[in-house]
Amino acid sequence: MKLNGTSLIGLRNGDKAGKPFYAINPDTTEKLDPPYYAATSAQVKQAADLSSSAFDIYSRKSGKEKGAFLRQIADNIEDLGDDLVDRATRETGLPEARIILESGRTTGQLRLFAELIEEGSWVEARIEHAMPDRQPVPKPDLRMMMRPLGPVAVFCSSNFPIAFSVAGGDTASALAGGNTVIVKGHHAHPGTAELIGRAITEAVRKSGMPEGTFSLLYGPGQEVGISLVRNSKIKAVGFTGSRSGGLSLWNAATSRPEPIPVYAEMSSINPVFILPGALPGEGARIAEGLMASVTLGVGQFCTNPGIVVLEKNKASENFMGHFAELMKQCLPGCMLTGDIHAAYKKGVAEKMGHQDVKTIAYQETDKKSGGYRSGIAVFHSDAKSFLKRPELSKEIFGPSTHLITYQTHRELLNIAKGLEGQLTATVHGTSSDFEANADLIAILEQKAGRLIINGFPTGVEVCHAMVHGGPYPATTDGRSTSVGTYSIYRFTRPVSYQGFPDSRLPDELKEANSLGIWRMVDGKPTRDQS
Repeated sequence: MKLNGTSLIGLRNGDKAGKPFYAINPDTTEKLDPPYYAATSAQVKQAADLSSSAFDIYSRKSGKEKGAFLRQIADNIEDLGDDLVDRATRETGLPEARIILESGRTTGQLRLFAELIEEGSWVEARIEHAMPDRQPVPKPDLRMMMRPLGPVAVFCSSNFPIAFSVAGGDTASALAGGNTVIVKGHHAHPGTAELIGRAITEAVRKSGMPEGTFSLLYGPGQEVGISLVRNSKIKAVGFTGSRSGGLSLWNAATSRPEPIPVYAEMSSINPVFILPGALPGEGARIAEGLMASVTLGVGQFCTNPGIVVLEKNKASENFMGHFAELMKQCLPGCMLTGDIHAAYKKGVAEKMGHQDVKTIAYQETDKKSGGYRSGIAVFHSDAKSFLKRPELSKEIFGPSTHLITYQTHRELLNIAKGLEGQLTATVHGTSSDFEANADLIAILEQKAGRLIINGFPTGVEVCHAMVHGGPYPATTDGRSTSVGTYSIYRFTRPVSYQGFPDSRLPDELKEANSLGIWRMVDGKPTRDQS
């Protein structure tokens, strides 16, 4: 498929009027054709107007119609085949296997949402029948279900060019919930974005959805992105990226005359706690698994384990030595962008120069290798130093982790209590360890969106029970998830219908229950007619 280099405004190509930019191959630093053009303010407005008009139609489509649309998007993405793999690998430096995996994850997620909305019970329909004879006050007929918010602005991530990008979880959940979507593509992989964007626009055509159901814009976040968020037609925002980027959008959204919700996944150091009983029998396995988790994707995962907490003793000394040797065997890897590469080098240099930090493994990148390559870094501090130095808990996005050794149970708990909100928290141990450290797990339950026992945080399953979110600053709203079907509730809200005649109710709330969905009727779950 030939790339055009322009934004997609509904079913039309945008004008090549904005400032051009190029994707950069991070493996060679060469520019990739074609040039891409930033959306103008007029194009942002045009996309928002189209999205608002389309919402009036798309939001009323049935679950079966929207499900067929999502399946068509998945089919179209699969049809891209080698074109997608070739462009994505050149724009990101990621291996073919990773791109193929991400593509499968994305199409699988679209089909999972299709199943959810085709079945229909997700709308949480509730019916309370009228009681006109109730004393002292009659009870009205009340019915409730979830309804979409409106046009949603989605911002693509740098580290997942497909799975957290144009057709990723934010877009899939927003479309599934009945919202229209405007995606702001990431500057690092615009060609990949265009291929996926055209797959979606073709699905819009083939499925008979209204123009404006989907648009794709390019351009700087501080210009195009902020302009999009401030547009009054936009009713919610989904974002995956840095804390500074997420807070910038959040500030713009909440300072509008009509504030709107921002679901931003921003930063996390994903602590791993290794309790004393785990090391004697499982130390080697844990070290190998931790090494794989820290270096997966050159450490550029939002669930990368940034700190590891363990008791100071002979077993932990042996563990740290073994882990450091494993890390030293890892080859330098290509990072996604020049900015990520520079930020990683800066973060590592700052820790290496800190008086309370010992560097126990470090790999200088071969300057002759070219591209945005970085090696591993492993640090160590004691609990007292870590607790006194908040800067030591700062995220370093890359193949690095920081080992913290404690001497008392109080120090262990203080480390957990001092953590910011996290996407994940992991605990390794035995049954006896878990029983003796129930207080630790109770603290971590308040700190993270996903708790892991005897595993590793990298690898986020797309399913009904996944929570990929967490308390601030991991996200701007810890009550939600950006992965799995529960994410559909970010872009919907409950609406009650009081005293409506049956003919004017949505099908989900009519007496006959023609859709056969699960509903709560007078306080009891049922699939029967009410």
